[in-house]
Amino acid sequence: FLVVALSGLIGVPAAYALARRDFPGKKLVMLLFLLPLLVPPITFGIPLATVLYQTGFAGSMSGVVLANLVPTVPFVILVMIPFIEQIDTKIESAARVFGANTFKLFVHVLLPLLMPGILAALLLVLVRTLAMFELTFLTAGPTSQTLVVALYYAVFAAGVRAVQSIDAMAVIYMVTTLIWLVIALRFVNPTQIVARAKK
Repeated sequence: FLVVALSGLIGVPAAYALARRDFPGKKLVMLLFLLPLLVPPITFGIPLATVLYQTGFAGSMSGVVLANLVPTVPFVILVMIPFIEQIDTKIESAARVFGANTFKLFVHVLLPLLMPGILAALLLVLVRTLAMFELTFLTAGPTSQTLVVALYYAVFAAGVRAVQSIDAMAVIYMVTTLIWLVIALRFVNPTQIVARAKK
């Protein structure tokens, strides 16, 4: 839930800036945001875990959260940009004409219009974070494991493990992920994620 909240707080404003502003190097910035989604997590997970261990963050909940933000923030940005582009800029201009500052514009105008997209993005981030094995495995300590990492340890750790407990964790993991995915799909049509507003 920390990963979900921080991804929303960082990703939504970043998506708005990328959707509404043109600046030199914008395509390069977009490419950098997309890289964690395009390459396998293990590719950047090992160097990232090394940095987190050197700085003292790894082995704790904060390390797990920081590691999982690397792919989830770009994911929120990628999902939110089409939703933002579909909002007519004239609505924002009208709000500013009537005296709305940036904060009021976001809270009273943009937030209600973007709420379906935000909820869908955050729910999909939750599903992705629950399923993320590599980054959590590389950076987690004994007190900060997700269910999928705990399941891995239960299966492959030394000693005898009760088969029933492993089966129970696997069922809980699959059912939890499925429930969140179904909830997410109620808020968004998957084709909206790749749609773009026509100029």
